[in-house]
Amino acid sequence: MNGYAAYARTQNTTENPRQVEYKLLGQVTAALLQAEEKPNDLHAFMDAVLWNQSVWSAFLGDLTHEGNRLPRQLKQDLVSLSLWVIRETDRVIERRRGVDGLINVNRAVMQGLR
Repeated sequence: MNGYAAYARTQNTTENPRQVEYKLLGQVTAALLQAEEKPNDLHAFMDAVLWNQSVWSAFLGDLTHEGNRLPRQLKQDLVSLSLWVIRETDRVIERRRGVDGLINVNRAVMQGLR
C-alpha cells in the first residue's frame, strides 16, 4: 500500500490528527519490524522502508504548508527529522544501515504524540 494512500485513508476518520498520526506511525513501524525480522524478503523489506519514507514525506509536506499551526520551533525540528528520515532511508535501501534508526525515530515521535 502506498504511504500517501494510507495517510489519506487514515485522515478520513473522525480521530484527531495526533491520533491519526500515532496510528499511522504504529502501522508503518510494525511493517519495519517485520522487515527487520526477514531482511531477505526484499519485496516486503522495500515496501516497508518506502512506505515509511512516504509517510515522512507526507509529514514534511504538511509541516511546510503555510496553514500548519504547530509552533515554529517544533515545525523546524520535525522538518529536520523528516529530512533525516528521508536521507536515512536511502542508506537503508543501499544496505549501509539497518532499519533500527527509522524504528527508533518512529517510536520516539509516537511517544510525543501520546
